[in-house]
Amino acid sequence: MSNYVARGNLSVARELADFVDSRLLEGGGITADSFWTGFDAAVHRLAPRNRELLAIREDMQARIDAWLRDQAGSAIDAEAYTAFLGEIGYLVEEGDDFAVETSNVDPEIAAVAGPQLVVPITNARYALNAANARYGSLYDAFYGTDAIPADGDSGGPGYDPVRGARVIARVREFLDETFPLSDGSWRDVTGFAVAGGALSVALGDTKTGLSETDKFAGHAGEAQAPDGIVLRNNGLHVVIRIDAGGAIGSDDAAGINDVIAESALSSIMDCEDSVAPVDAEDKVLAYRNWLGLVKGTLTDTFQKGGKTVERRLNADREYTARSGGTVSLHGRSLLLLRNVGHLMTNPTILDAAGNEMPEGLMDAFITPLVALHDLRGDSDRKNSRAGSVYIVKPKMHGPEEVAFTNEIFATVEKLLGLAENTIKVGVMDEERRTSANLKECIRAVKDRIFFINTGFLDRTGDEIHTAMRAGPVVRKGDVKSSAWIAAYEARNVAIGLKCGLSGKAQIGKGMWAAPDLMGQMMIEKIGHLRAGANTAWVPSPTAAALPVSR
Repeated sequence: MSNYVARGNLSVARELADFVDSRLLEGGGITADSFWTGFDAAVHRLAPRNRELLAIREDMQARIDAWLRDQAGSAIDAEAYTAFLGEIGYLVEEGDDFAVETSNVDPEIAAVAGPQLVVPITNARYALNAANARYGSLYDAFYGTDAIPADGDSGGPGYDPVRGARVIARVREFLDETFPLSDGSWRDVTGFAVAGGALSVALGDTKTGLSETDKFAGHAGEAQAPDGIVLRNNGLHVVIRIDAGGAIGSDDAAGINDVIAESALSSIMDCEDSVAPVDAEDKVLAYRNWLGLVKGTLTDTFQKGGKTVERRLNADREYTARSGGTVSLHGRSLLLLRNVGHLMTNPTILDAAGNEMPEGLMDAFITPLVALHDLRGDSDRKNSRAGSVYIVKPKMHGPEEVAFTNEIFATVEKLLGLAENTIKVGVMDEERRTSANLKECIRAVKDRIFFINTGFLDRTGDEIHTAMRAGPVVRKGDVKSSAWIAAYEARNVAIGLKCGLSGKAQIGKGMWAAPDLMGQMMIEKIGHLRAGANTAWVPSPTAAALPVSR
């Protein structure tokens, strides 16, 4: 392990101490002394409560195990089981109805529905790809996946013109479905012009336009011969790129070279499940990449197709608005950050007694410290235009632990000089005690909550862990189709809506873990939206482009 340096009563790995002092506190108006003094005091106040809450988990589980063992050989009495869970505090009394009061929420969270990516923060290339996945090529997404089955393709080496034609036809269908013309079909379009704030579409010798004229948002290039057409549907943008000299556009009657869809509206930079930081080197890498994202300085260089490629954050997109003047479209996913939960500890920081610090506390103080650079406007690659910091908090057990998270973030805000509830929290509804008490969990963070999210794997795992003394469980496939899973998903949406999340927070659904099965993913994700979700996790930038196409 790294060498430690003293910061008050804390022993801090030199790598982290140097990074905080030289990079995070630079130009921010917070001195190293004030930060470390406040952090030291907060850790020694909050860490014991952290340990206490984990002990409560263990005690409850031991009592549940004992109760289930006592029922061995007989059917579980549901009423008696429910009463027992209430007696031990596992189930809490549900209070009066209320509505969340979260404010200063970006439209990607509050107003517009779209896919959400989750990527490891320690992998710069993946993180940049996700941040840049705000817009994705429908041509690429359909061509390179089984969203269009390969049956009927030529199967030849290199570019397959047969498949290419099928992809173009499918994208034209999407345009017909989403942006229908007053007359004719997008299949027959031969050109575009903009006049008087309206889109004129040529169909050979005739002219038409959009049947819903307000879906035209603007254009790029000259009005009489635009390079791009910007369309908008339900707050999401589609950009038709026109290049008669392009690889695709040269064979297209209208010169359409690509169709770009607004895709991953938000991306979760993950410090938890997709990474495994075990020491200071790992944690500093995560925090450094997060800093690079919020300041717009993160880059990654790699070899692709025999060429050196440098990846960096995309700039905003500017077009001529239909009414004249310039419109700017945010060019990147809104970046959220998933902290570690309450359970883990990490040797990067030791308290006065030599105990490893709860890793969730470390993340809670340092990741918003990084985000200060975004709030101050240190980059032209702005993240939150509403002035918020979005922290996803996983694996909390019940309202007490959620309330503890609220206390932590309130402490962080005070230390960093932030307004109350600047730090927003996403509550992962993935633990049994949280699901059973979801309304009260939401109440505990009603002024800062920005999402609730369901996740099959974690939720099933905790169900098994909690109730395993009751006997064997069914196979995974049977669990996925069980009544309780359906009830869990539906109840999450119902409670979220009842608590007023609509227009202020997301109701999300979990990951699709089969990145090669995009056709099936599109079906499943449609089901998530129909179940009441306004976001759902997808496994890649390509996958993010596909759900908007149906």
